[in-house]
Amino acid sequence: MPRTKIDQLFARRARVFRRSGLSGLVLSICAISAMGCTPAENEQPTSAASSSAADLTKFYSQKLDWSGCAEFATSKREAEILADPKAQCARLSVPLDYDDPKGATASVAVLRVKARGESKGSVVFNPGGPGGSGVLGGLAVSRGLAKSRISEAFDIVGFDPRGVGATKPAADCYSEKGTTRGDKVFPTLTLTVDLTEEDTRAVFDRCAEGSGGAKGLASMGTRTTARDMDVLRAVLGDEKLTLLGQSYGTRLGSVYAEQFPQRVRAMILDGAFDPGLGTIERRLAAYGGFQRAFEVMAATCAKDASCPLGTDPKAWTSRFQALVQPLRDKPVPALGQELDFDGAVGGVMAGLYSPTLWPTVVRGLNEVRQGRGDSLMRLVQDLGGGAADNAVNGNVTEALFAINCMDERRLTPQDVAQLRARAFEVAPFMSPGGDVGRGARDGCEFWSAPPTLGIPYAQNIQGLPKTLVISITGDPTTPHAGGVKLAETLGSALLTVKGEGHTVVSSGANTCVDKIAADYLIDLKLPEPMPECSV
Repeated sequence: MPRTKIDQLFARRARVFRRSGLSGLVLSICAISAMGCTPAENEQPTSAASSSAADLTKFYSQKLDWSGCAEFATSKREAEILADPKAQCARLSVPLDYDDPKGATASVAVLRVKARGESKGSVVFNPGGPGGSGVLGGLAVSRGLAKSRISEAFDIVGFDPRGVGATKPAADCYSEKGTTRGDKVFPTLTLTVDLTEEDTRAVFDRCAEGSGGAKGLASMGTRTTARDMDVLRAVLGDEKLTLLGQSYGTRLGSVYAEQFPQRVRAMILDGAFDPGLGTIERRLAAYGGFQRAFEVMAATCAKDASCPLGTDPKAWTSRFQALVQPLRDKPVPALGQELDFDGAVGGVMAGLYSPTLWPTVVRGLNEVRQGRGDSLMRLVQDLGGGAADNAVNGNVTEALFAINCMDERRLTPQDVAQLRARAFEVAPFMSPGGDVGRGARDGCEFWSAPPTLGIPYAQNIQGLPKTLVISITGDPTTPHAGGVKLAETLGSALLTVKGEGHTVVSSGANTCVDKIAADYLIDLKLPEPMPECSV
């Protein structure tokens, strides 16, 4: 069928996602993407206690049937990854709608890697996103923490949140069964898409058709996933939850803490969302973080006289714009495709997450100067989606979109236009030039269900035990100030990690962080005073 603007909308989105851990299985770039909708940011949702406990008994008392993970793979590449003999998988039955527990059900995909020693219970892991696969991420973190005392003492458990991966229903908004992946990068980050009312109506219709209908889409918010996590806690046999959540996983953990404070044993929240920032404010904070990271990367590049951004700090942004803005009209060849402005900026932003990727960014910019885009295209291809057989976490694009539509404030066209203008003020390196307000619309504007998160969330929680927030000072997408704010809001201990990057615990590579995290998760002990670590 002919490609429409909506095909391009989702196809573009497919490649602007975070790489970390096991071939891109641990996501977090989606932290700033907020194409979503809330009725009013101070409106609070219905309590988790609204469902009758008796009606939920069959869910809380079910037994998981652990077996191999082959059926949980959504691509040939995922099948290869999940063939790991240490991985066990099962399906968790939960109500599609907790307000109707006797109605239709959803099936949540769960992975477990057993503790290397005597198990104290489970650490439930969420890799971020939203849209990151906990099945794949759980396996990735079990490998990252393979030498940590954490994996010796705990089973590592990951699950695909509502709408994600092997969980059913999963978000599916493509009309061409994945063949639109790899065409153009949807400007989730670059804010240049030109939409009409017809386009945004088609977004909802397309997603509803492929994702279990309007009711399926309405079930994909963070509050519903937090309730699933409590069912999972009980079914795993844990009296209280032990959680490691990173990036978006800090939002999920905070919402769980709000809904079930007495059922929390321990939480590490790494790369924190500020629970008090509204949709626009959070995105602007993140864009400002990317501008800062761009300048730090440029300063490193400028130590070499051949740096494509030059050596004058005042000119780094303008030199970058001079390189990439022409790609809006004249894309360059890249790995058998074409790299346009959105792809180039998306690839650079993906590379800003970790200093280890900065040389690839510099190489990519030099290639653009020479009329090619292979390295920047490879960056975005590595981060999410890909050809059908090689896709890893292949529906991350659609899941991110659907989850945010149930979490975030709905923006008017005027809001979106103002957001774009303000975003390019705080992050001028992203600016495409021209009329930035053209076609400014919220992709979720015709979602049939109102959002359920409510912002601010996780406020004034009573009875929550001590939790641990970890934040890197140079985090490009969840700025350190957000970690400070989340720690204040939850009454958490705060571990500040000096350096650049986004999230640190799950890799197991930082001995300072790993010791503090292991002591806390295993023995519930936190150092006083809290030291600083560095990356």
